[in-house]
Amino acid sequence: MTQGLERFSFNQATAKHWPLPDVVDGCAAAGVRSVGLWREPVASYGLSRSAALVREAGLSVSSLCRGGFFGADDWLDDNKLAIDEAAALGSPVLVLVCGGLFGRTLDDARSRVAAGLEALAPYAQSAGVRLAIEPMHPMFAADRSVVATLRGALSLASPFPVEAVGVALDTYHVWWDEQVFPLIAAAGSRIACVQLADWVLPLPADVLLGRGLPGAGCVEFGRFLRAVDKAGYTGPIEVEVFSASLWARPGKDVLRETIAAYETVTAQ
Repeated sequence: MTQGLERFSFNQATAKHWPLPDVVDGCAAAGVRSVGLWREPVASYGLSRSAALVREAGLSVSSLCRGGFFGADDWLDDNKLAIDEAAALGSPVLVLVCGGLFGRTLDDARSRVAAGLEALAPYAQSAGVRLAIEPMHPMFAADRSVVATLRGALSLASPFPVEAVGVALDTYHVWWDEQVFPLIAAAGSRIACVQLADWVLPLPADVLLGRGLPGAGCVEFGRFLRAVDKAGYTGPIEVEVFSASLWARPGKDVLRETIAAYETVTAQ
């Protein structure tokens, strides 16, 4: 089991309103070695400035979020741009939130995801960026991702080279699946990104924000982390939590509590 901060990555979405320079400075001061970034704040600060900021602080970028949304009209150009941004930031992974129905049937929407991967995989591979399909909880199938299970994500990834297309495992989205642990074992080198967030009750009205820091809810983090380690994943472990209560607090406090939560569950 991983302990300490060697593999910890702070995903900036956990402190959504903390400016990027403060995220980077705070992580560097706390001994955090990598950060997960989102495209919108990177674009606001400037892509080249963001890349230089992270590099000069001695940090690495564990992932960039997000690509995907294959049902949108501009999906191809936007995803190529996202790949270029990931490459410029030195991020080895672009997380794909594959998109909901966009007025189509479920089968048609999933077919568009498969076609999108076929179009993008060579471009991503040539840029040195790995596409990571993120299966999302089924309650988001209509609007955010028609890829609702790890089995489905692995099936979509299987036609492509491992170095081009993998999967992103977020505990918030996959903890409930009775097949998740055998599927993690089967995924092996397809695991491109690991993210931690807890499932807490009661869920808020906006279920997207119904996440907690690791250890605050019902996810079996020790079992999950042992499973990904046994599967051969040795990369960063991000904490990515969408929570209105966290977002309302000072970023430095959120980072401190996130580190404490991570250290607790990785010691289990």
